[in-house]
Amino acid sequence: MTQTVQQFPRETIKFNYDDYLLLPDDGNRYEIIEGELFMAPAPSIKHQDNLFELGVRIREFVKKKKLGIVFLSPCDVVLSNTSIIQPDIVFVSKENRGIITEKNIQGAPDLVIEIISPNTAERDLVLKKKLYAKHGVKEYWIVFIKEQKVEVYRLAEQTYILDRLYEKSDILKSPLIAGLKIRLSEVFRELGDYF
Repeated sequence: MTQTVQQFPRETIKFNYDDYLLLPDDGNRYEIIEGELFMAPAPSIKHQDNLFELGVRIREFVKKKKLGIVFLSPCDVVLSNTSIIQPDIVFVSKENRGIITEKNIQGAPDLVIEIISPNTAERDLVLKKKLYAKHGVKEYWIVFIKEQKVEVYRLAEQTYILDRLYEKSDILKSPLIAGLKIRLSEVFRELGDYF
């Protein structure tokens, strides 16, 4: 007797937050975007260095001015039951603090920053950009490690408009966080600069 295996079209399988909670704690980063599960291995050393250098500068400024709070990855952001992501850097303003829970962020942060890795480039540049706009993230930065540049986007009518492209020699200014200035030469450092 032959058994028939029923195949389901890929688009009918949708992951949600309950599924996300069952994923293993194995050192990989998992995200669900519009019900589709994505996995990426741990980021590179250069990625982590840029993440820390940029995140600390934003966090210290925001903390000093009492503007809100900055989180560094891993930090779950639940945009919907079928979109759970772990941005590299997240800023939640004091006006928006009600979205912060003990376990995660429930809703759209004010600013999200993604640092491009080879494993996540398409996801960050296309999928997440659309997702963040759809859910109302006011500002989105894309950091390119290899090119040593940052694209700063601001939200306008559920789509992102490029506000400015910053190079390593520039001082980055956020349209959203008034007064924030980051000298990118201090972010895009070489590992040899530490020794």
